[in-house]
Amino acid sequence: MGGTVRWGVLATGGIAATFTADLLAMKGSGAEVLAVASRAEASARAFAERFGIERAYGSWAELVADDDIDVVYVATPHSAHREAAGLALEAGKHVLCEKAFTLNAREARELVDLARERGLFLMEAMWTYCNPLIRRMTELVRDGAIGEIRTVQADFGFGGTFDAGHRLRDPALGGGALLDLGVYPVAFAQLLLGEPDRVQADALLSPEGVDLNTGMLLGWESGATALLSCSIVGNLPTVASVTGTAGRIDFPQGFFHPERFVLHRDGREPEEVTTGPGPQGLTGMQFEAAEVMRAVSAGEKESPLVPLEGSLAVMRTLDAVRARVGVRYPADER
Repeated sequence: MGGTVRWGVLATGGIAATFTADLLAMKGSGAEVLAVASRAEASARAFAERFGIERAYGSWAELVADDDIDVVYVATPHSAHREAAGLALEAGKHVLCEKAFTLNAREARELVDLARERGLFLMEAMWTYCNPLIRRMTELVRDGAIGEIRTVQADFGFGGTFDAGHRLRDPALGGGALLDLGVYPVAFAQLLLGEPDRVQADALLSPEGVDLNTGMLLGWESGATALLSCSIVGNLPTVASVTGTAGRIDFPQGFFHPERFVLHRDGREPEEVTTGPGPQGLTGMQFEAAEVMRAVSAGEKESPLVPLEGSLAVMRTLDAVRARVGVRYPADER
């Protein structure tokens, strides 16, 4: 590949646009956005014109068949992740796949097994894990800055009015708060504590059977607990806190892509930790893109920052939450 990693963007929605803009703004990184695909050719062409992308395809198959593409970024709704990422892996492409990784743990395991069988790189686009401040937080926790973790609290929610035809209320599309928003608090807790030993949950369900408002209590044999929530009917503060036996770390609004946190150590003044001013025009997705390019260029098959076993563990927890609250998707029956 030399010094250039050539990307194909699969889907043309809002998150695809944000990621592509970050890639294009990463001057000198070696990132090249070569192609975009949509199931509607007009959409692909409009996206290509917007971002100055050379090639626009009216099908996913055409994109993954392009021999010049190194990595496919899957930006579809999560209901299509298994199909789209699987298609790219079958075609021999490395893959960065948006979160939630898939609809359920079975689909996630299928993708991981396929990537390993083909010897290809695969990573869930958990940009939170690649954020420098999240990485600094994990270093502090590992080094004992706040002692042994006792509680994690995190929430993510926004209030909206979604009619019955909206994807967020459609079980076939993995609707509900959990997979769109709840994946962040769960991933945050499991980054620090690993897969929980106990999962409890309760939820308000829509008439279609998806979760609108969900609370989770996770427990570990160490005695640590995590109190997490997500909602698409209420504007939650979107904050997080990690409390240990010797201190606490607080993240303000937007914990999943933070610009600062406050470290409270027993017997000391609070310390604000920041990354300082970053490049203008970037949202934070550049960190995960840079990690993919680093790993692919080094010949690695997965990222140590976003390990595949961690993504599988998060999906198992999400499955357990859905089982507790009674949310099932048609894909669960396959």
